[in-house]
Amino acid sequence: MAETPDDILRALAEPDRLAIAGHLARSDAPASALADALDLPLPRLRKHLNRLVAAGIVRLKDDRRTYRLDAETLRWAAEQVGPRRDAGLALGAASEDDEAVLRAFFRNGRLTEVPAKESKRRIVLGRIALEFEPGVDYDEPTVNAIVGRFSTDHAALRRYLVDEGFLDRDHGRYWRAGGRVDV
Repeated sequence: MAETPDDILRALAEPDRLAIAGHLARSDAPASALADALDLPLPRLRKHLNRLVAAGIVRLKDDRRTYRLDAETLRWAAEQVGPRRDAGLALGAASEDDEAVLRAFFRNGRLTEVPAKESKRRIVLGRIALEFEPGVDYDEPTVNAIVGRFSTDHAALRRYLVDEGFLDRDHGRYWRAGGRVDV
């Protein structure tokens, strides 16, 4: 996808555009019906629709007059900014105790802080390590992108993963070295 989660969020941050997306979430509609339903002047509505289309949130149907919400774009953006939500315990926890630790240190898929206590830190880092496939060699920018979904301080998080034995590195290359493997 050409758009980024930031582009999508910025496009939806304007109240009229959010209202348009909300209306289209319920049903597809032509611009004139949207303008009537939302009490917006048609030129202003078209300007907002253009922005939503450019961000990939709204698509024009084949009839070239009806707009629809592209829910897949929103799902994709949500996946890009947070950890996968697998079936079972929240955030990929192995036990209820792990789940309690992960819930304490993650908010909306983001790491709020690295725990000071080693046992809790290992649970948190073990969860992040699940994002790396065993046997796959990663370059540093890819590692930064993966850990960056959890924290803006990707360098510190990358160091923690290496120092705690979840990742190994050599000459700018990284690979999974520890942690639980989901099968």
